[in-house]
Amino acid sequence: MSVLLLAALAVILAWPVPVLLGRARWVRRAPAAAMALWQAVALAGGLSLIGFPLLWGLAPFGDTVAEAAPAFLADLADGSWIPRLEHDPWLPTRIAAATVALALFAHLVLTLAVTAVKTVANRRRHRQMVELLATPPSERSRLAERTAGTPTRVLPHDVPLAYCLPGLTGSLTVLSRGLLEQLSADEVAAVLTHERAHLRQRHDLLRLAFEAWHRAVAWLPTTAIAQRAVAGLTEMMADDSALAAHGREDLIRAIVLTGEAGASPSDPSDREQAPDTPAPRPPNIQDDGAVPLTLRLYRLLSPTDPLAVSARLAVVLAALCLAAVPLALLLWP
Repeated sequence: MSVLLLAALAVILAWPVPVLLGRARWVRRAPAAAMALWQAVALAGGLSLIGFPLLWGLAPFGDTVAEAAPAFLADLADGSWIPRLEHDPWLPTRIAAATVALALFAHLVLTLAVTAVKTVANRRRHRQMVELLATPPSERSRLAERTAGTPTRVLPHDVPLAYCLPGLTGSLTVLSRGLLEQLSADEVAAVLTHERAHLRQRHDLLRLAFEAWHRAVAWLPTTAIAQRAVAGLTEMMADDSALAAHGREDLIRAIVLTGEAGASPSDPSDREQAPDTPAPRPPNIQDDGAVPLTLRLYRLLSPTDPLAVSARLAVVLAALCLAAVPLALLLWP
């Protein structure tokens, strides 16, 4: 029964749930709760996808993975699994299924590790380029650094842009000269608060996990839906942080002037550069596409009331329960 439930859960979380959640409009009213739900969908989906062939493969050795795994390894080591063939002709297929499950798990972990290493390396190279090209600090850049709360560098670039680069030893906020010259002090502060929210809430780690999931199982179209949805939610959450401290008009005007449609700490979006401008182009580390500018502006220009606290708590509770279901099916008979 547990195998069938895990298989059904894997199918449901692999297709209809991500599609429906990606189209849901309520997420704009509670992006943080929606982010928790997306994480639960990814975690439960991954556990179910690995768990059902693993549990089916180990079924002759025990009712749960915790019980069957040691028995399977012991029988495999001393060869006593061979006599079991007389009672279970499916045993070779079961062993193959368990092996596939373990290989898939290793593939997911390895993909996450490789993605993380590449991301860190790309950020390091980009940060070195920024340090080389940054202009000497000015009064406005020092003020921006105090507002951002992180070391700030200004690039000699006339197009307004702002993004931040998380680092293992410290984060860096990058602005352009055009941003400081063309935006008012309040608009610059709104942009910096937006970027600071990305860093404080570690949106880079959230997007990194979904990027790795998409790369590992790129054959599953809904991973791209999840990746785009999570990118959009990080922008909504950062916008909400900026709105809590600054005026809506300042943030909207700053977004329009900068075209800041998809930059995040883990994925500063690629922008057009003037031919004579030596400013580095932010690396499109995660290659998940930009968050549409119209989506953010629509949400800011047509605000709706946030979901009630009770509704948000219900979503978070549902996310916790969803994440616990495959664990319970794997560990308890």
